[in-house]
Amino acid sequence: MGLPEEAPERRAATDAEARALASGLRLQILRLTLDEALTNKEIAERLDRNPASVLHHVRTLVDTGFLHAEPVRRGARGSREVPYRATGKSWQLEVPNVSGAVLAAFLAEVEQVPAGALETSRLGLRLTDDEVEELRQRLHDLLEEFHRRPASPDAEPWSVFLALHPDAGRST
Repeated sequence: MGLPEEAPERRAATDAEARALASGLRLQILRLTLDEALTNKEIAERLDRNPASVLHHVRTLVDTGFLHAEPVRRGARGSREVPYRATGKSWQLEVPNVSGAVLAAFLAEVEQVPAGALETSRLGLRLTDDEVEELRQRLHDLLEEFHRRPASPDAEPWSVFLALHPDAGRST
């Protein structure tokens, strides 16, 4: 097995891409379709939503390249089903002003985590501007390293949520 390919250069999201990622529900759809292709009906069932409203979000994600439609398959009763799979494109984008959507998606996802299985940490620091940038870069590099690792066939799905913010409640 060779080394993982070099990470593509991150770029700023277009307006359409940023709007597509500004929805917690769309971010949940991307997470659901990260490892397996799901039909609109399957996505709606997992999100406990109406398939018609989910289809609008799926189409937005397809139109902006975040979801890819896989070949049509036949359903249980011979119906035509289109499975969708996340492309991973969102990881390569710098998207401003989506923190609220990311937080909403995270909160919706952790509601499904069994009691005692959520690991959290919180830390207050005092850092110079250079130290903040160092921390930001080291965290990004660590996440990028794990993102690029090939998944083991027996690996379990895990998610990481990370927030770095000025601590406005503490005095300077």
